[in-house]
Amino acid sequence: MDNYRISLIVPIYGVERYIEKFAETALGQTADGIQFIFVNDGTKDRSMQILEELIEKRFSHLRPHIVRIDKENQGLPLARKTGLEHASGEYILFADSDDWLETDAVEKILARIDETHADIVYFDLIKEYGHKTSYKRERDYASSEKMDFIVNIFNYRSQGYTVTKCFRRDLYTGNHIYIPKYGMHEDICLMSQIIFYAESLSHLPEALYHYRKDNPDSFCAQSRKIRHLASSRNLLDLHNHYRENLEGSPIEKVAGGIVMRAGWHSLVHRCDFFKEYPYLADDILGSDMSPRYRISLPAQLIVKIYALFRKWL
Repeated sequence: MDNYRISLIVPIYGVERYIEKFAETALGQTADGIQFIFVNDGTKDRSMQILEELIEKRFSHLRPHIVRIDKENQGLPLARKTGLEHASGEYILFADSDDWLETDAVEKILARIDETHADIVYFDLIKEYGHKTSYKRERDYASSEKMDFIVNIFNYRSQGYTVTKCFRRDLYTGNHIYIPKYGMHEDICLMSQIIFYAESLSHLPEALYHYRKDNPDSFCAQSRKIRHLASSRNLLDLHNHYRENLEGSPIEKVAGGIVMRAGWHSLVHRCDFFKEYPYLADDILGSDMSPRYRISLPAQLIVKIYALFRKWL
């Protein structure tokens, strides 16, 4: 079957405790026309075995629509990229294999697509903490407000999650999209670009996705230093991707915040981003200070002074 409505892309690594619940909700979707792409990112546990046993036992009728890809471990962003390269659906939907979906999620997404013909349908989610839950409702954005959407994602006033956005595949294939390398804020990097290139958005105000926050093995459970440095490298690489043509780019309005935050993390965590990215000092000095950035104005002033010092070393 080549005319899939949606390709559901699922990276798998180290989730043997969670994969069965996830797969039951993914493979048990009430909609037809789904291509299921499971990317084995070199997992060393029984995740793939559990998945295969479940498919054989309960979902063998879906075998023609399931793509399994086995690859060496390279991390979540590159696993998602591998899935994108094998997708043939009109739309792309990502999911993480330690989370779970409402079983009518795809049905509701497709209904909204048929109603609006939007390039992106985005929806709400529930954060699952084990002992409690938290409903996270996204804002409504008109198509003319997509730059506001992007700015708010970078400022954490909106959700950058890939797993809450179903988008046309040609937004990825038809544009020069940068795919990040590291497992922190990789979703912000990808979705800011996808949103920028979309012509139409539609908010589906229902929680269709359950985001597990109690997985001790997730990247988000790493130390603050590890997370901050991975995030800054991803965002600096995104900035570098568009640096020569910032005006009219997906990150035009957030570029200053990216370099300021990287400069601050370089100081706080004693990681020399100024050496890794030789243009960083110039870009910091050329950026305006703003209260909208994720670091305070006094911290931005410190970063500016240090950038001046590094420039004239």
